[in-house]
Amino acid sequence: MANGVERETGLLLFSDDELREMSGVNRGSDHIEVTCGCTSHRYGDAVGRLRVFVNGDLEITCECTPGCQEDKLTPAAFEKHSGRETARKWKNNVWVIDNGKKVPLCKTVLLKYHNEASKHANASHRSNNGRACHRDEFVCCTRCNKERRFRLRTKEECRIHHDALADVNWKCAELPYDKITCNDEEERASRRVYRGCTRSPTCQGCTSCVCFGCEICRFSDCSCQTCTDFTRNAKT
Repeated sequence: MANGVERETGLLLFSDDELREMSGVNRGSDHIEVTCGCTSHRYGDAVGRLRVFVNGDLEITCECTPGCQEDKLTPAAFEKHSGRETARKWKNNVWVIDNGKKVPLCKTVLLKYHNEASKHANASHRSNNGRACHRDEFVCCTRCNKERRFRLRTKEECRIHHDALADVNWKCAELPYDKITCNDEEERASRRVYRGCTRSPTCQGCTSCVCFGCEICRFSDCSCQTCTDFTRNAKT
């Protein structure tokens, strides 16, 4: 078998030569992991572990301090968590160590599949497993009345959104994976229209991104009527 991490298609995720000079490389069955970081002029370097998955997803576990509990951060959330002053440019601001130097992600091979997934998103009507995907949703803070984005790509993310939606007193500070407060700016309206639909990034709701219930977004340990009905119907 050829060296490197194999994609589900049988192709290599990255070759040994592409990763040879990168620091902290570990290989998994569906991802590679490397040391990454983001530099704040005020706080210095925040170091983490970047995972690059076969579907293009990126996930960072922060190791900025020994007791940091931040896990499964998006690069944008890691950039913000690091205290980077010019945030929202994570492709330039998040770096890896390549050949002994800090190299921005945008200048490495690590965004190859992430960029491919973004490029082809509006050409795909279904996610990889053939099921309708879950587009991003928003929940309004009861204190400041600002809308905050929730990603629904995994079961864990769906549960976070589900519980926030059910909480009549939900507040900005309770968003677990993107540390924000009521003082943080709300997303611009021009940005909020992008909801992560695999058919069209500005989709208003279609059969590709609207799910009426599946094992990812419904929970057997939840007593709400929506989850109870789904669990009961799934057993019949």
